[in-house]
Amino acid sequence: MYVTPEQIQAAGKANVEAMLSFATAQFGAAEKLARLNADTLKAAFEDGVANLRALAGAKDVQEFLNLQSSFAQPAIEKAIAYSRSIYELASETSAEMSKLAERRIAEWNENFVSLLDTAAKNAPAGSDVAVSAVKQMIAAANTAYDNFAKVAKQATEIAEANVNAATETVKGFAKAKKAA
Repeated sequence: MYVTPEQIQAAGKANVEAMLSFATAQFGAAEKLARLNADTLKAAFEDGVANLRALAGAKDVQEFLNLQSSFAQPAIEKAIAYSRSIYELASETSAEMSKLAERRIAEWNENFVSLLDTAAKNAPAGSDVAVSAVKQMIAAANTAYDNFAKVAKQATEIAEANVNAATETVKGFAKAKKAA
């Protein structure tokens, strides 16, 4: 069996496309993270200026202390929102990268099985057992990958539930502290 220049070119093109897809996804995630950080920094600066102006306008020490304590709850909520946004961005990026990898692995498996079938047609008699064994190994590897993907998805769901629970706990703590 011979590999043609066209097959080599097609494989190279597919690899380049896969790398560009990964790079594009990573760049998009970096862009979203930069935008999130810039927006968060801008909002924090604006809040700081507004809080400073409010404190400067306080008429007495009690009003100053009340204003100061009133700034804590919104700051905690914004920190929680920022953390959640970072988590969501990381989850989205991870899911996108997983989809790209799954697609590339499926293409590779399909090409490899096709190559294997072509090789089996040109192979000497009796080699069908070896070809069948390789196909079974590929099927087993795909099953193992699918199981790993399911476990990873479950772990992500558990982590998300933990993040939600932690968020609610912090919010409850902040509200309790404010009430006290």
